[in-house]
Amino acid sequence: MIYLLLFYTFFKIGLFGFGGGYAMLSLIQGEVVTKYHWLSPSEFTDIVAISQMTPGPIGINSATYVGYTSLINAGYGHILGILGSITSTIAVVLPSFILMLIISKFFIKYQKHPYIEAVFSGLRPAIVGLIAAAALVLMDTENFGHFTNAFPNGLANFYQTNYQFIWSVLIFMAVFIGTRWLKVNPILMIVLCGVAGFILY
Repeated sequence: MIYLLLFYTFFKIGLFGFGGGYAMLSLIQGEVVTKYHWLSPSEFTDIVAISQMTPGPIGINSATYVGYTSLINAGYGHILGILGSITSTIAVVLPSFILMLIISKFFIKYQKHPYIEAVFSGLRPAIVGLIAAAALVLMDTENFGHFTNAFPNGLANFYQTNYQFIWSVLIFMAVFIGTRWLKVNPILMIVLCGVAGFILY
C-alpha cells in the first residue's frame, strides 16, 4: 500500500511540478511532511541539503531520498527502502517523460500560436511563485533556529541564547551577497558553508 501511495504522490508532484526541482520542493514538503508525515521537518531539510550537494536534478534526488527514508521510518528494511527509492524516482520522472514525448511533436509547430503563448505567459509567474514558496518553506526554525528576545538579561545572554539563529542569518546573508553580487561559484559557497557549519555548530 505504501508503494502505491508513494507512486501516486510523486506522480502527482511530477505532473504539476512546473518550474523544475526547486519549484517541486514546496509540493514535496506539503505531501511527505505535512500530509502523510513520512518525514519530520528536520529530515526533509537534511534531504534537501543532500539533494543539492549530490549530482542530478534536486527534485529527482529528493524523490529518491524521500522514497528510501519513508520506508525506513515506517519500519521496513533497507532492501524495501531501495525499492521505495526506485518507486518514487520513476513516479516523479514519468509524467515529464510522457508529456515531453507528446509536446515535442507539437510544440515546434505551434509554439508561436497565440493560445500557446498565453498559456506560457500564465505559467511563468506561477513558476516564480513556486520557487519562492520553496524558499519560504526552508526558512524555518529547523534551518535558522529559534529567536528569543533575551536582550534585557544582558548582551552575552542574548548572543548565547540566539547563537544558532545569529550565525544562520549571517551565513544566509553571506551566501546571498556572494552569489548575487560577488558572483562566487555556488559549489565553492556550498563547501565553505559546510566548513562553517562544522566549525560553528
